[in-house]
Order: sequence, then structure tokens, then C-alpha cells
Amino acid sequence: MSSVTVDQIPGKGQEKAHDHHAGHDDHHGMPHGWRRWLFATNHKDIGTMYLLFSLVMLFEGGTLALLLRTELFMPGIQFFRPELFNQFTTMHGLIMVFGAIMPAFVGFANWMVPLQIGASDMAFARMNNFSFWLLPVAAIMLTTSFFVPGGATAAGWTLYAPLTMQMGPGMDLAIFAIHLMGASSIMGAINIVVTILNMRAPGMTLMKMPLFCWTWLITAYLLIAVMPVLAAAMTMVLTDRHFGTGFFNAAAGGDPVLYQHIFWFFGHPEVYIMILPAFGIISAIVPAFARKPLFGYASMVYATASIAILSFIVWAHHMFTTGMPVTAQLYFVYATMLISIPTGVKVFNWVATMWKGSMTFETPMLWAIGFIFVFTIGGFTGMILSMAPIDIQVHDTYYVVAHFHYVLVAGSLFALFAGAYYWLPKWTGRMYDENLGKWHFWTSMVSFNITFFPMHFLGLAGMPRRYADYAAQFTDFHQIATVGAFLFGFSQLIFIWVLVKAYSGRGAEAVAKPWEGAEGLEWTVPSPAPFHTFETPPVLART
Repeated sequence: MSSVTVDQIPGKGQEKAHDHHAGHDDHHGMPHGWRRWLFATNHKDIGTMYLLFSLVMLFEGGTLALLLRTELFMPGIQFFRPELFNQFTTMHGLIMVFGAIMPAFVGFANWMVPLQIGASDMAFARMNNFSFWLLPVAAIMLTTSFFVPGGATAAGWTLYAPLTMQMGPGMDLAIFAIHLMGASSIMGAINIVVTILNMRAPGMTLMKMPLFCWTWLITAYLLIAVMPVLAAAMTMVLTDRHFGTGFFNAAAGGDPVLYQHIFWFFGHPEVYIMILPAFGIISAIVPAFARKPLFGYASMVYATASIAILSFIVWAHHMFTTGMPVTAQLYFVYATMLISIPTGVKVFNWVATMWKGSMTFETPMLWAIGFIFVFTIGGFTGMILSMAPIDIQVHDTYYVVAHFHYVLVAGSLFALFAGAYYWLPKWTGRMYDENLGKWHFWTSMVSFNITFFPMHFLGLAGMPRRYADYAAQFTDFHQIATVGAFLFGFSQLIFIWVLVKAYSGRGAEAVAKPWEGAEGLEWTVPSPAPFHTFETPPVLART
């Protein structure tokens, strides 16, 4: 990557810049009170709302997870009838994927992409507002579906037919909620693509962009490509339920396996939608705390694009048990294994960046290294699952649960925490409490592994997922996982305390660039970032 310098930034010099922007905010009458948030068009305000929304959803989904683990502490039905248990399972998945992880990454994009490319705001400010406010409406629909006759949908987060034909009105609420969340994602993705392609500062070519912007540009194209596929599947489910069509209803001549093909054609790119922005965050943090440029910038860009392209041709590795021909199984085995190559490039490049670097281990770097370590374990179990003979044995067991939690919790969520600690001084103008941050990391890392590592053994021993009851021989591992889950869940309260301390102004004041090795335009504006930034774009020059 070519290094860049900022030739011209309006109001350069920290105190001067702060005074300039503060006066500017007053001059433009920065909105106050509820109108500032309801009618928000500023990318920082909208990013903050996305992040707060995702945090609320994280705790709602996490509460459902703890209810599941409470039931599973002992064999037998202890607290919840199986129907309610399945509702908790389904809603936990839907809320975490569509309510917590995806909106959190969009929040990061809203906050950081304009700052990183020197843009004054997102390209479509009002559409940005609309795309956010669809989410609380959808979340309310999902949550209230517990209270309609028959309760929430219990078809699993994948919403497989024919279960979807057997659900009550809670299923319809889930379908409409997913439509709204999908529309939000598409609008947000269009906004990000147009912003990155059209609003970069003079001199910032595509191959000079921070990797976080690259990963989000590619992710946005994935969203635009696959969210309509999910919308089509949900619409077909809706018409099967209410309008007499027979797409997936075997009794009407439909094919339930067709739903799986359509869903996973969306679902596998969706997996990478939830991890590519995480790669971008880690690619910002590792060089900053290794105090070295990112190793292999161009190869990281090409690897990201390769992962996105390959994600479209591997969907049926979720379907090895549906009776597909052996030749098709062989193709999906090889295609799935192929994805490990560009993913491995990323891991090796992060390690090479750290190699012989002047590393320090502040909280963001701890989360980044923890991400690399535990995400790699998730990648290895994914390679194991890519082999059809093994996958057929452990399909729909706790081995799969362990695998995707290692990828999505230790992957997406850990990267989100890393990014939050890294950019929190820029958001709040205050340094977070380093001791609390390290407590948050270590308690989360240890309790996460206590929770999910035993699930590999449960799956290999034949414990099916989504069961409210189990045979007595599985008790020990379930009890270990439940204790770990409660430790992990309550560890996240430390993060809330970190945020409260930072936002209430109790930390040390942050300078414009609190991290010595950090690079990028976001570190050239004061902390906290003023309401309006880069109204006159900075000019970048090659050095």
C-alpha cells in the first residue's frame, strides 16, 4: 500500500481544529433533543443509533441464549415446554444475526467510512435515516411475536419448510420483520457503495483506501446480491401459507429441499457478510499495535474479493444429507475447501504484520489477537465439516453449533469489541478504562471457550441440536457449557460499564491520535470527532 500524507486539512492543529468545528456546529444549529435522533441525517448520529440498537439486540438475544442453557443444565424438561424452547432457539438465532451482528457492522460503516475516506457524510443522508428506522420496527415485530396465539416461530433461524407451514401468526410477523431488515440492509449497502466510489478525498485511489473500507465495499455488493434472494424465499413461504401456492409444501406438489437451495444461496454469502467487515477491523488494529504497515495490502484486497466470489458457489455444503448425487457432493467439498486459501492468506498476513513488530497489548490488540486465534479454530472445524462423509455424521449436532459460534461469536462479535475499544476515544473523546477492558477480554475469552469447546465433543458423541431434552450421558458437558454461558453473558456487563464511564466523561481526555501506530484520516480530526468533518475534503499526496 502506498503511504499517504495529508497535504491540507481545514483547521489543522488540534485546538484550532476543535474551535473551528465547534463554532461551525453552532453556526449550523446542530439539532438537539429528540429531533436530533428521529430526523438524524448525520452519519455519526446514525452510526451511534445503529450501534446502540445492536447492543440492545445483543442483550435480548443473549438473554434467550441463557434461557436455553438454563433448560439444558439437566436432562429432562425443567422449565420450558419443548415448543417454547424451540421458539427461544429460533428467535435467538434471528435476533443475533439480523438484529445484533449485521446492524453493528453497519453502525461501524456509518461512523468510520466517511471519516476514513475524507467524505463529509454518507451519499444518501435521508435514505440512511430511513434504513435505520426500519430496524426498531422489525425488532418490535420479532419480539412481540412471542405474545401472539401460538407464540413466535419455532422453525429454527433457517426457517425450513415444512415447519414454516405449521406455525401460527408469529411466523408471519417473522417474515415481515425479515423483509424490513432486508430492505434496511439493501439501502445501507447502496449508500456505502456510492459513498466509497464517489466521495473519496482527492488523491485517495481505491488501492490507498483503508482495508475496512475495502471489506465493506465488497460486503455491500454481497448484500445487494443476496438479500433479494432471502426476500424471495420469505415471500414464497408467505404465499404457501396464505395464498394456496405450492413452492415448498410437499402436500401441494412443492419441494421442501428447493427452499434449502434458495435459503443457503443467500445464507452462505450471509456468513461472509458477517465476517468480512470483521477482517477489515482486525486489519486496522493489528498494524496499529504492531507499529508496522499491514503486510500484503494488495493480497488482502484480492483475498477479500475472492472470498466474496467463492461464497456464491458453496451453498449446498449445508445440504449433504438431502440426498444429492455423489458428484455434486464432491464439487461442494472442493469448492468449500477452496475458500480456506484466501482466508488463510488473511491470517498469515496478520501474523506477518505482527512478526518482529514493536507490539503492545492494549485492549483492542488483545481482542484482535483473540479473534485471530479463536476464529482460526472455527475455520479448522469448518474445513472438517466441508468433508461430506464427516458432515453427514455430525450434521445438525452440537458440533455444528460449536463451529458457527466459534466463527460468529469469536469471529464477528470479538472483532466488534476490538473495533469498539479501538475507535471509542474517537467517538467519545475519552479514553476507556484499560483495566476494565482487559477484564472484559479475559473473562469473555475464557468463558467463551468453556461454553463452546465442549460442544464439539457433544456433537461427535451424537447430541442433536435444538433438543430441549437429552440422554444422561451428555449431562457433564452440558453443565460445563451452561456455567460458561452464564459467565460469558455476565462478562458483557463489564462492557456496558466501560461504555458508561467513557460516555459520561469519566475517562482521561483523548487526543486526536491516541494510538501511536494508528494510520488513517480518522486520526487527523479531534476527539471526539466534530459533528461536521471534512466539509472541505483533505488532499492526499503520494510520499
